[in-house]
Amino acid sequence: MDRLEAMQAFVVTVDRGSLSKAAQALGRSITAVSRALTALEERLGVRLLTRTTRALKLTDAGARYLDVCRRVLAELSEADVAASSALDAPRGVLTVTAPVMFGELHVRPVVQAYLAAHPEVRVRLLLLDRVVSVIDEGIDAAVRIAHLPDSALVATALGTLTRVVCASPGYLARHGTPSEPRALAGHRCISFTAMTPGDTWMFGPGPGGGRATPVRVEPVLSVNTARAAIGAAIDGHGVTCALSYQMAEPVPVHLVHPARSATSAKVRTFVEMATPALRAALGSPARKTRRA
Repeated sequence: MDRLEAMQAFVVTVDRGSLSKAAQALGRSITAVSRALTALEERLGVRLLTRTTRALKLTDAGARYLDVCRRVLAELSEADVAASSALDAPRGVLTVTAPVMFGELHVRPVVQAYLAAHPEVRVRLLLLDRVVSVIDEGIDAAVRIAHLPDSALVATALGTLTRVVCASPGYLARHGTPSEPRALAGHRCISFTAMTPGDTWMFGPGPGGGRATPVRVEPVLSVNTARAAIGAAIDGHGVTCALSYQMAEPVPVHLVHPARSATSAKVRTFVEMATPALRAALGSPARKTRRA
């Protein structure tokens, strides 16, 4: 492999998590990928990856070099695409994912408008109340409602949502209204497992600041969709924790996509259309794009 191919092998190996998966993605042998990484390390005079039989781990130098490789490869890809004028014609299959209810309310209308504007693109919309691996599952763009960890993804801020605790008037009449988060320990709680996994609900600091408050609860019902949790609360079966758009602490909402797809016509045009539409739905001002 030449130097650029070795850089690509390094990036794909980190993204895939193993030499075997990287070799499969690149259409190369494991030996060829391993040799490329070794040659790259020898050229640089530093160790990029700590390799064992079970795992790969970036060194500090490897983490810094990874950012450089991603930038170089992305710029090269952008130059190739611009030269071939492929940016002018979005086409192919675009895979988008979002949480179920947010997707039904806000993402589906954007997708429909996008399809009307770009008839040569087909969209696969996956609405799932679980965290999807963008790289491993071949996702082009994903809506994430969470505080994002550092990653290789490019994140465009869309706005924030507020967590709320709610119950039906009938339930509150029978059991009383909790005056503070700790009072929930004595209530019948309904857990939406994607938001409140386990038996601990976290509450952000109040107006005076401070640390988040963990509250131990004993859910009488645990469900895997927001709609089911809210429906049970509406029916008077208990208290649930949901996001403001579904029925406090601000929760950021981002549209993320892999850095290497930034030059893809279908991804670029979808992000350009979806960003202002989803920001308007969230009532948020324009914000900058950053790496997650």
